[in-house]
Amino acid sequence: MTDISRVLDTADKGLEQSLDRLFDLVRIPSISTDPAYKADCRRTAERIVADLARLGFSAALRDTPGHPMVVAHFEPKAAHGKVPHFLFYGHYDVQPPDPLDKWTTPPFEPQKRTGKDGVVCLYGRGTADDKGQLMTFVEAMRAWIETTGTLPIKATILIEGEEESGSPSLVPFLEANKAELTCDAAFVCDTSMWDAKTPAITTRLRGMVKDEITITGPRIDLHSGAYGGPAANPIRILSKLLSKLHDKNGKVTIPGFYEGVGEVPKEIKQQWQKLKFSDRKFLKEVGLSVPAGEKGKGVLEQIWARPTAEVNGIWGGYTGAGTKTVIPSQAHAKLTFRLVGKQRPEKILKAFRAFAKAEVPKDCRIEFASYGSGSPASEIAETSPLIRKSAKALKDEFGRDTALIGSGGSIPIVRYFKDVLGMDSVLIGFGLNDDALHSPNEKYNLSSFHKGIRSWVRVLGEVAR
Repeated sequence: MTDISRVLDTADKGLEQSLDRLFDLVRIPSISTDPAYKADCRRTAERIVADLARLGFSAALRDTPGHPMVVAHFEPKAAHGKVPHFLFYGHYDVQPPDPLDKWTTPPFEPQKRTGKDGVVCLYGRGTADDKGQLMTFVEAMRAWIETTGTLPIKATILIEGEEESGSPSLVPFLEANKAELTCDAAFVCDTSMWDAKTPAITTRLRGMVKDEITITGPRIDLHSGAYGGPAANPIRILSKLLSKLHDKNGKVTIPGFYEGVGEVPKEIKQQWQKLKFSDRKFLKEVGLSVPAGEKGKGVLEQIWARPTAEVNGIWGGYTGAGTKTVIPSQAHAKLTFRLVGKQRPEKILKAFRAFAKAEVPKDCRIEFASYGSGSPASEIAETSPLIRKSAKALKDEFGRDTALIGSGGSIPIVRYFKDVLGMDSVLIGFGLNDDALHSPNEKYNLSSFHKGIRSWVRVLGEVAR
């Protein structure tokens, strides 16, 4: 029996104990956004440190101005020559469970339940995001160590406790510990599969920058009968401004917006076409039927490889019951810009603000709220040897080609690893679209947890070659 086969056998036999350890973590309400749970966040970190120490890691709880980090290192025994060194990242903090009345069972009392479709799921806050995910690689390492006495690679584990609250301590921590944390590459387990039977590696993430605008006209709200007509109406000005953001073909009209945006290579488009994604079904699931966005671009290309300018909120004037005949003093809007390629957040923000200022009359004023500098897009080449090896390992486990996919969202840690530590990241996760992340009745399929552990066993073996 090969090492891989023996390690997989150990993982299978220890599955119930692996579930027990996961449920022990889920029972701790490590809600990072609420100061009332500060002690629980620390308790979760301490439990992970103790578990990794028992496995033979040099593990420590590292304090930050916020919640503590978990940092652990494993030096393989009897290593010959250069052994690859990888960092594994996850987060132990979770979202608040509200609204509690929507949960079938209490959020911090994890349960294993079989649905009417026969699928076994693990329910509880954090089962998928991200305790269940991070425990897949921890349990895979446990299986390797219990079977062979060591790991086939040199491993560093970094588990943070503020991901769900914006990771305010993360960048300073990376900068202060750069030498200790820099590895050949990072593995991030906080993403999803393509579907329940098809593994996936996320190779591209969009960046993002946010802005908020306030347009002020008259110094006070005005009677619309007495001033309607000659007085500038901030809502009309704002509406006109926002309506000019896109042309009739769905393209963003901000000057210079598409600088740094490249076309998707033909071979990548062909790969996406093989996924047999249905644009119609995608829209139907949310009650829509007519595609919007850039004409000539399919849904996957729009979400994974094209930038956007979206209005997330707009308000002003009277919004209570009935009517009130006023011309408001102010109107407001919140916007986000998803970025791709080599777009720079600071340039996009500067260009948008110049565009917006040009639409405001001289006797009115526009102000902008600051939401930080944003983050650029991240991408790792599908041809990377690390991607190829990881994809092979996943195919060996699932019996299907690994989907190399993009994500419309942003995972800032990937960019931080690149900018601060100079490392590329490989994003492998086992979540599913119906896991109800951040929502009541969050779940993680038992198959995701089990095959996730087995997959990491194979990935560790493959990348060690």
